[in-house]
Amino acid sequence: MPKNTKVTQKENSNEPVTESVADLLSLEHPMGFKSSQMSMGLSPGSTAPVRALLPSPDPDIEDGRPAWNNKLEYILAQVGFSVGLGNVWRFPYLCQKNGGGAYLVPYFILLLLIGIPLFFLELAVGQRIRRGSIGVWNYVYPQLGGIGVSSLMVCGFVGLYYNVIIGWSIFYFFQSFQYPLPWAECPIQRNGSQAIMVPECEKSSATTYFWYRQALNITSTIDDTGGLNWKMTLSLLVAWIMVCLAVIKGIQSSGKVMYFSSLFPYVVLFCFLVRGLMLKGAVDGIAHMFTPKLEKMLEPQVWREAATQVFFALGLGFGGVIAFSSYNKRDNNCHFDATLVSVINFVTSILATLVVFAVLGFKANVMNEKCVVENAEKILGFLNTGVLSKELIPPHINFSHLSTQDYAEMYSVIKTVKEDIFGELGLDSCVLEDELNKAVQGTGLAFIAFTEAMTHFPASPFWSVMFFFMLINLGLGSMIGTMTGITTPILDAFKIRKEILCVVCCIIAFLLGLLFVQRSGNYFVTMFDDYSAGLPLTVVVILENISVAWIYGSKRFMQDLEDMLGFRPYSFYYYMWTYVSPAILVVLIIATVIEMAVSPAGYNAWSESEGTEHFENYQPWAIIMAYSLIVLAMLPLPLVYLARRFNLLSDGSNKLSVSYRKGMMKDISNLEEQDEQRFILGKNPAEAPSPMPPHRAYLGPGGTQEMTNTNYGTSTKTGYQNIGSPESEL
Repeated sequence: MPKNTKVTQKENSNEPVTESVADLLSLEHPMGFKSSQMSMGLSPGSTAPVRALLPSPDPDIEDGRPAWNNKLEYILAQVGFSVGLGNVWRFPYLCQKNGGGAYLVPYFILLLLIGIPLFFLELAVGQRIRRGSIGVWNYVYPQLGGIGVSSLMVCGFVGLYYNVIIGWSIFYFFQSFQYPLPWAECPIQRNGSQAIMVPECEKSSATTYFWYRQALNITSTIDDTGGLNWKMTLSLLVAWIMVCLAVIKGIQSSGKVMYFSSLFPYVVLFCFLVRGLMLKGAVDGIAHMFTPKLEKMLEPQVWREAATQVFFALGLGFGGVIAFSSYNKRDNNCHFDATLVSVINFVTSILATLVVFAVLGFKANVMNEKCVVENAEKILGFLNTGVLSKELIPPHINFSHLSTQDYAEMYSVIKTVKEDIFGELGLDSCVLEDELNKAVQGTGLAFIAFTEAMTHFPASPFWSVMFFFMLINLGLGSMIGTMTGITTPILDAFKIRKEILCVVCCIIAFLLGLLFVQRSGNYFVTMFDDYSAGLPLTVVVILENISVAWIYGSKRFMQDLEDMLGFRPYSFYYYMWTYVSPAILVVLIIATVIEMAVSPAGYNAWSESEGTEHFENYQPWAIIMAYSLIVLAMLPLPLVYLARRFNLLSDGSNKLSVSYRKGMMKDISNLEEQDEQRFILGKNPAEAPSPMPPHRAYLGPGGTQEMTNTNYGTSTKTGYQNIGSPESEL
């Protein structure tokens, strides 16, 4: 039969086969093999559960997909996505809470066991299949194609509130161009002829008051929305405009932005570190931070929080990692990339922790000295009124130059002698350690504690501008990755101009984000942060791991990596993907569910009358909303599985990338020249020569026998399943 014959007849059948295999693969939208009568060895309507990840032996096939201009752009994009606000305000808090330097041990161990292996896995599948999160998991195992949809849903939820935090930083950035800083002192209000301090500020602090009243203008409960906060609404609009401009041209625009947004935060961190080390008390803060409390390492909670931090620090499961790597060349060394980005992320967390506790050590010293002065004035008052005898004061103490050691000695004497009335005196111990032990995280660290410390800096507006500009860039880098995780799968699946899609997504996100710029918006930010990402992402990542390691097969995946990279990855990864990482993720899921079950669902509400926060339980409607976020994020997983299990949904094989089709056309054309008729009629799939070049069977770590595959009734000595369809090598 001549090549490229348009019509052939099956033997003893009147059913026409209207196109050759090469013709099918050259179509813009090739026919899905699920419904194709030409699937070799498969009955109509049957599906192959797994496709090989290695579509073509030629890694340089041009498919028209955008590509990074250079390797540096790509690395900066991955670093910008993984290094975010959590490195600055979450990691230092966890270090302080979980044993100081001792916390670094479980963190580093878990980084090796689950962080780097799973990060490498996402980079590899994205780079090889060259699709977004939805397309990747449709190809690996169509019935678990809901993994990509769930990733997209979580990206949407996180992007909505994450950009609100960037909006807060933008507001503080512009407020920093003043001297003195507007949060340096409590405002004064007139009461007739008297000027008095605002009571709410007097009961809290100047920075706390500015955050809750001037910036957020917060309500006392989540039930009282309070209407829109116009200042935060405008800041959110600016934030979404920035994100839109950064990603509107895809990686061509975001890659350029990453040169600045990924590198500038390191400049600021180093500047803060040098300046912080010159401040009084900085060494106290750093010493307190890294003094190991080894007994903490025995607590399961410490390991759970370390695993969670590793998990989110690298951006696993969001789809941004896969999306960025999908624009790489297929022979790119993604193993090196995974190690490099993970190490940079870890070092950045250590650097940020040094900066934070150098500054907080200085703040603690300032607050401790203020405490000594205030309590010394109380003691002088008691001495003048005769409540305390002057004989209680050691003779060497000079109230004009009172040190913390002198005050501690005086405090101890008074407490011992006047034990019966000591509680009525209202004296504070003013111990530096107590001030350092005040754990703060998240917005409390960035917008209250750190901000208050900067008011004591010389040239405080300059440092405030630098700090909040750094936060904006850290957030922008993460938002670019998040938006890429949303837009790339959509662009892969539909013919849409990326500029239009980007603008539409940003407009919709801004409108939905108005929920977070109400006066009660901070409470909704807390809700989304607690519920929308944690459990769903952990489930997504363990399913990714299972899809590759257990369904597709770790041995086959290792063979694919060897063909792609040109070298065999360490056997370490085989065991991590197959056994260790899934086991750790299962334990993490169980621990997360238990934590959610035993911890009351609630939030920290601000009390204007008391000037403090207090815990409030969620109302029933808020609990329903919180758990709905988890359900909505994970709902695509069972829906897609059931739909494809019962053939209600296409498995995505009709959306092959152009490079797949070109590579397959080349191989199938050669095959047709040899024996096209036997290939099409498919009397015995095992007799048809494989379009793939022969591969050395992967023996597995320490293996001695070739891998034999009998999944489809045929035995082959190759690392791939021969399922007898044009897409079998995909």
